[in-house]
Amino acid sequence: MVAEVKVMTTTTNNGGSYKPTVTMVVMKVAMTMSFTCENGRGDNDEVVTMKMMVTMITMNIVMVTITRQFIVPQALSLKGVSTFYAWLGLFGQTIHMLVRPIWPNGLNGNNDNDDYKEGNVNGIIDKPTRTGRVKELESKQPVNLMAKEGSDIDEVNDALDGVGEEEEEENAVQEEDDVEEEEEYTFRFKNGMNPLDFVDNNNDSGVQPYQRFERLEQEALADKKRKATEQCHSEESPSKMAREDDISGAKIAEIMEAMNYYGVRKRSRKSKKRGRRKGSKNKLDPKLTRMLGDATLHYACDHYDKAKAVLLEVVRLAPNLPDSYHTLGLVYSSLQDYDRAMGFYMIAAHLTPKDSSLWKMIFTWSIEQGYIGQARHCLLKAITADPKDVTLRGHLARLYVELGDYQKAAVAYEQVHQLCRENVDALKAAAKFYKKCGQVEYSIHILEDYLKSQPDGANASVIDLLGTILMETKAHDRALQYIERAQVVNARKELPLNLKIKAGICHVHLGNMEMAQVLFNDLKPENASKHIDLVTEVADSLMGLEHYNPALNYYLMLEGNIGNENGLLYLKIARCYMSLKERSQAILFFSKALETLQDDVGARITLASLLLEEGKEDEAISLLSPPKDSDSGEAHSEKSNRWWVDIRIKLKLCNIYWNRGMLDDFADTIFPLIRESLYVATLRQKGKSKRRLSKRDLVERVRVLDGPEKDNIFRGFRPVAAPSDLLKASRAKKLLQKKAIEKAKRKAEALASGIDWLSDDSDDEPQKENREPPLCNLLKDEEHHQLVIDLCKALASLQRYWEALEIINLTLRLAHTSLSTEKKEELRSLGAQMAYNTTDPKHGFDCVKYIVQQHPHSVAAWNCYYKVISRLENRDTRHYKFVRVMQGKFVDCVPPILISGHQFTLFSHHQDAARKYLEAYKLLPENPLVNLCVGTALINLALGFRLQNKHQCVVQGLAFLYNNLRICENSQESLYNIARACHHVGLVTLAAFYYEKVIANCERDYPIPKLPNENPDVIENHKPGYCNLRREAAYNLHLIYKKSGAFDLARQVLKDHCTL
Repeated sequence: MVAEVKVMTTTTNNGGSYKPTVTMVVMKVAMTMSFTCENGRGDNDEVVTMKMMVTMITMNIVMVTITRQFIVPQALSLKGVSTFYAWLGLFGQTIHMLVRPIWPNGLNGNNDNDDYKEGNVNGIIDKPTRTGRVKELESKQPVNLMAKEGSDIDEVNDALDGVGEEEEEENAVQEEDDVEEEEEYTFRFKNGMNPLDFVDNNNDSGVQPYQRFERLEQEALADKKRKATEQCHSEESPSKMAREDDISGAKIAEIMEAMNYYGVRKRSRKSKKRGRRKGSKNKLDPKLTRMLGDATLHYACDHYDKAKAVLLEVVRLAPNLPDSYHTLGLVYSSLQDYDRAMGFYMIAAHLTPKDSSLWKMIFTWSIEQGYIGQARHCLLKAITADPKDVTLRGHLARLYVELGDYQKAAVAYEQVHQLCRENVDALKAAAKFYKKCGQVEYSIHILEDYLKSQPDGANASVIDLLGTILMETKAHDRALQYIERAQVVNARKELPLNLKIKAGICHVHLGNMEMAQVLFNDLKPENASKHIDLVTEVADSLMGLEHYNPALNYYLMLEGNIGNENGLLYLKIARCYMSLKERSQAILFFSKALETLQDDVGARITLASLLLEEGKEDEAISLLSPPKDSDSGEAHSEKSNRWWVDIRIKLKLCNIYWNRGMLDDFADTIFPLIRESLYVATLRQKGKSKRRLSKRDLVERVRVLDGPEKDNIFRGFRPVAAPSDLLKASRAKKLLQKKAIEKAKRKAEALASGIDWLSDDSDDEPQKENREPPLCNLLKDEEHHQLVIDLCKALASLQRYWEALEIINLTLRLAHTSLSTEKKEELRSLGAQMAYNTTDPKHGFDCVKYIVQQHPHSVAAWNCYYKVISRLENRDTRHYKFVRVMQGKFVDCVPPILISGHQFTLFSHHQDAARKYLEAYKLLPENPLVNLCVGTALINLALGFRLQNKHQCVVQGLAFLYNNLRICENSQESLYNIARACHHVGLVTLAAFYYEKVIANCERDYPIPKLPNENPDVIENHKPGYCNLRREAAYNLHLIYKKSGAFDLARQVLKDHCTL
């Protein structure tokens, strides 16, 4: 049997090695079995049986291969089932072809076959040898296994040929797509983009050229990523269930199509070509070439206008040609229009991103002009174009240092060192900046790696830096190990002095003072001026470990050798003397230090404390007081950071003033600080106020709606904005319209009134700055709480009641949770005391109200409350509400009832007053004050016009007054009250009688009751007789005599009792 099978090979989408399909396996098995059968003609029964077994095993292998490579991948598809049945038909025909040469008449062992005997079975040549048949296969055309027209085998071959050709074309297209995707982004002008917009009006738009290119690059990359994602989703076709009527109708072409998509396909071994395909670059138009040549000649002949005209035409015709922009840059550079020149150079650089020379030139110009952001952009592009240029990476590292981005600077310096291992300075700079960023461990790591790579001897400066970092992290043992290892490696050389000193410092920290002193012996007074840093480092380490005597010795070595830094040296010497309890020497050196370091607040406060310990209070005050021409440092902004403005100075000064009793100076110094701190705390407690946007900010927001301006490079592009930004822009537009209407209205009103209109184009409202309180912990610190109380006492002593009440109210409102109960009571007592000493006591109402709430049954507390209320000029609704609440809460409490009655009496509501007083009388019938109040209320009521039984009311009133006389045991005050009541109702005879009794009695002086907040130890200076009522009684008696016509008697009464 002669057969030639064209093996179909497929490749996977990603390009792999070739792998035979199921068809190839089946055809190869068919050929092998055919040759075996033909060569075995004439064999005995045992051989025939063996061949039959081989045939069955081969059939099983073929079935397993079909199942693994075809049936399993399509097990979930009904189409796979139909294809499987088609494969069974093809497989049956193949087996029939294989079995016929062995058993022509079936399995009965008869091998006689007429067609076979004739030497031609389906066109196969009779009895060639195996070797000859192979040679014949090489020379002859393939012969169809089945001559049937339109058979499935022909369909298989056609499908195989077609699929192979299509796959070759697809692979070629796929390679081109992969090359395009793997190429880096290169800027190109698209339709609708004007290249000149990238150069003109850069300053007006407020966007630097590099920012425009960055935005376009980001948009391009985002668009590319989006397309890749969409393509990936489109390739993932969902599996669809085939209908039942398609199961039996599968064709061979469908089988091959399914195999092509679902079979295991080998990738091509041919390597992909990278970059642009050969011959795909567009050649430059000869016309453009001539135009560029003409422009270059015009430029060389200094015909710059002609050169610009030609080049601009080239830009219009070929906007993505970089040569025209480069030449335009040369032209504008010659015209000294460097901004436009750099704009064209920037376009040329983006069109040819691999040209690092252009990026370097733009970077240099950007640095000269101060465009740091653009310089960074160009430097990164230049490094991308030439990644092995160490100089560029060094510039990038220094630029990051200037920008304050120390993390990126450290990474850049480390990259410089990796490119150039000999550059140790870059390694040290990277370690320093990693340490500055807080990555101390990594800093140590890179230095240690460098030392490990230099076993024969490392750079001493690297060991010095590593030792410094390790010593700062308290790893003195590790630092000492590296220094000793360096000494072992370089045994022939003496250890550098700086490493020797560091080793000594490590020994000091490890407790080995003797070894440290041996290493420090090289530092002597005669060479101290040459090693100032080392001596200072040793002295600082010793002082940090409280070895003050040796530290002082090393500091004294440097005295007079440092020059302008003597102030810091004197300060360290003074602290050593202070630690050694030598105050006089410490004061001397602190004074020397302050001559140079005038703004050192800590040194000034320390010196003031030492002066106070020595009893030199005046000198301490003079040291802390601001200069006379300083205006306290608040009038001039350049003096706002001077030492006398520091809060620590003021607090120390206030402490001295308070201890010395200098209340005026104490209040003047501390009152502004406390008031400012409380005011800022009040603003913060109200919550963050909404920041009012300026007109500039509103216009910037509205641009999102209006789109880019005409001079902006992004005109024509729809702005990308979030919905929240669009909402803000809409609100800003409405607010601008509202402001415009209000402005037009004000203008019309001004013009109508004849006033010149002065337009204010800014419309910007000043924003309130975020103020910091001078005393940050005023409301939390216990010491500051006591300072507030001391200030209130000082203000009360100075009769600055308004200021004291302001401080008290603010403190109680803001610090109600942090203040202790004792301090709250003290502040409220101070507030109550000052409330009835001010002209308007309404600011102290809360204080007296709280005192009454805490002591509702205290007569003294109610006296304090009523003393404040009685001085209120207008009616205060808070008072009436509070008294009403107290009466309802404490029904058996008499003082609020009496106060209500007093208020009714004050407004001449005598009937209501009598009702309130009688309520109090029911509770306290034997109280003299209650009886007095009831009697006076009834007498006043009797003098009204609407009362009918006036005589009865007068008698009742006098009865209560006589009851008061009885309770008071005929005291002068009770006699005077009866006399005054009789005088008031016209009973002058009784009035004269009781006035004479009052004059006859002599009342001794009684101490005036103290209010709860008043100091009981304070003795008030009153003249003798301040409790005697003889003068009041004599004066009223003289009025009665005078009215009755007894002028001589009246004159005599005044002469006897009312003469001073």
